[in-house]
Amino acid sequence: MNQGGGALPDTLLQRAAQNERRVVLAALAIVTALGLWATFQTGDALMSPASPALDTLAYAVLLFIMWWSMMLAMMLPSAAPAILTYGALSRKFAQQGAATAPLALFVAGYAAIWTGFSAATVALQLSVHEFVPLTGMMAVTSTALGAALLIAAGLYQLSPLKQACLRKCQTPLMFFARNWRKGYRGALRMGLSHGLYCVGCCWVLMGLLFYGGVMELRWIIGLALYVAAEKLIPASTRLSRFMGILLIGWGLWIFSGVVSSG
Repeated sequence: MNQGGGALPDTLLQRAAQNERRVVLAALAIVTALGLWATFQTGDALMSPASPALDTLAYAVLLFIMWWSMMLAMMLPSAAPAILTYGALSRKFAQQGAATAPLALFVAGYAAIWTGFSAATVALQLSVHEFVPLTGMMAVTSTALGAALLIAAGLYQLSPLKQACLRKCQTPLMFFARNWRKGYRGALRMGLSHGLYCVGCCWVLMGLLFYGGVMELRWIIGLALYVAAEKLIPASTRLSRFMGILLIGWGLWIFSGVVSSG
């Protein structure tokens, strides 16, 4: 009887843990789908003949919504391991009587960092729009600038800072072991910290959106899949370095074409 009585709570806890994972993954899928929908809805509004003037607040707000929804759609799925790990650890500590905070607070901290990144990107884009013309799909028109974006992304892929941030993103359990904080404020701080590492890992790659087109669906999905692969595939450090060499070679090839044609 005691053995059976002890097994039932364990089974219920296991089912609760499994349901939490499913709920979190389903929520991330919904947020991703809604983010992509909002990205292209605002993108269409920005590129329509009835779009607000480029130097108006309405245009800046639409541009921010587009970047914000796109960043959340691209980056939250790659944060799934960290989000699920936080949930599992928080549940374990709660069973031991320790103070914990809702999973939503950790996610809010992570999303806040990408919200700040989106705002900074909008400010930069609006400040240089007179000097850096874009196509209708928001890709740079200058071939030389496009080549420079590829080379810059490739060089950053090979940098020590990139590798350090990538290691933090690849090992969420180690991240929490070294950075765990109790309570609501602690959950938010951990989300902010993990988001900073994620931005440090991917911010130059996001600049490639201006090469392929900010509104180009295949480019958005391709970058999102690559970012996820870097974090999830074993030995992905080699993948990031290979991609760095590939991007540098691609940029140099394009730049050599510009030089020869000039």
